[in-house]
Amino acid sequence: MNTETLIQPLDDANRELLSNVHPADWQNPEAQDLYDLVVLGAGTAGLVSAAGAAGLGARVALVERALLGGDCLNVGCVPSKGLIRSSRVVGELRKGALLGVRATDPTIDFAQVMQRMRRRRAGISSNDSARRFTDLGVDVFLGDARFTGPGEVAVGEQRLQFKRAVIATGARAAVPPVPGLTDTPHLTNETLFWLTERPAHLLVIGAGPIGCEMAQAFARLGSRVTILDMALQVLPREDADAAAIIQGHLADDGVHLELGIRLEQVSRGADGVEVRFQRDGAPRQVIGDQLLVAAGRAPNIEALELDAAGVASTKRGVVVNDRLRTSNRRIYAAGDVCSAFKFTHAADAMARIVIQNAFFFGRKKVSDLVIPWCTYTDPEIAHVGLYEQAARDRGHRVETLTVGLAEVDRAILDEETDGFVRVHHEKGKLLGCTIVASHAGEMIGEASYAITRGGSLSDLSSAIHPYPTQAEALKKSGDAYRRSLLTPAVRTWFERYFTWTRSW
Repeated sequence: MNTETLIQPLDDANRELLSNVHPADWQNPEAQDLYDLVVLGAGTAGLVSAAGAAGLGARVALVERALLGGDCLNVGCVPSKGLIRSSRVVGELRKGALLGVRATDPTIDFAQVMQRMRRRRAGISSNDSARRFTDLGVDVFLGDARFTGPGEVAVGEQRLQFKRAVIATGARAAVPPVPGLTDTPHLTNETLFWLTERPAHLLVIGAGPIGCEMAQAFARLGSRVTILDMALQVLPREDADAAAIIQGHLADDGVHLELGIRLEQVSRGADGVEVRFQRDGAPRQVIGDQLLVAAGRAPNIEALELDAAGVASTKRGVVVNDRLRTSNRRIYAAGDVCSAFKFTHAADAMARIVIQNAFFFGRKKVSDLVIPWCTYTDPEIAHVGLYEQAARDRGHRVETLTVGLAEVDRAILDEETDGFVRVHHEKGKLLGCTIVASHAGEMIGEASYAITRGGSLSDLSSAIHPYPTQAEALKKSGDAYRRSLLTPAVRTWFERYFTWTRSW
């Protein structure tokens, strides 16, 4: 495969990356007679499956058509957070006056920002390298894979026979059915990080997590940014109050929002990329020099020839049961190719389920997983468990408590009071939690652990938290619940008790 189609620019950092995750001189091994496990796709789900099985002594083959490490390393979590880290410096400088530190407007070297990201990504890439997995005992094949039968995969001219297989081919950016879009050159998460020059005006179709994260980052790094979405709010799947906070911060950072619209036409002319749309029945248009499409994901299944293996699929991906087994009992799937939770940590957890169920007659269920997630805007939104309405739909008698960060000393000192911790519970048992805070992703793990272990708000209250930290908001939610138990009747009994004990 031509390396220029895999990643750009071909500087020293990206050459180091390619030497790890798609070595130019790689020679596929000679296929062995029978593999205990063949893994299709070397993203997070595939790598965890392969490493886990090989570590147990299984004979494993791993097949990847592009870059080992998948989306997370190459075009997702790693490069995006590298970019966000640089943009957060700009956000901090803008906050300087509130903190008594007056900073002049920063000079942003966009090329240097991107180069730093590429260097850090290359440095991390050895963890996902072909040589590392070979050292773990995995047969690594670079090339396109397709099923040729219920127990066989072809990679080039070789046939890999297996007892078990895992489909972990992930997903890619979906292209919405907007007239002219497929014929108009545009960026996705797969090509956004190829940029070396800052867009003067970046148009973003999609107000979901990727769209909002990148819109804020590029706006802080000096681009004009416009987000377009048919939804009436950004992050439409999140708590409405949480999304409203993020929407306000995006606007403060200069992101222009066109929400509640209908896209009509996309085209490229002499002035750049033109997007025509309707808002409130009136025709409008916006022109930018780059267009980022961040409007959902599509599973990578077209080239697998699933029918040959008897594996059922839909436009949403491979069909699996609660134990991640496909319609072919010998084949499992994990990660974005089959899951609604398109997160690296979810793919990791699903791969662990596959190993247990495929080799040890396990009965692990994916529905038992408690999966948190985070959108890495500034502030961040993190969530785990059920939202209030979903909990009611499941028959829970839900109560909700909200602790604003304006009640948390550390947030006050940090000038970061625009956020909250919101918990949903049933008689104290924690059902769900949403956090809006500068480092919400670091805080949500405590709530995730509590829900996983059947914990309660009383548990959060009784756990000692260091002072002052923003994580104290979780403890405060537990304290608020405990105070709610002190009803007037209970207080009356306590007053009688203290009156009685004073007479001793």
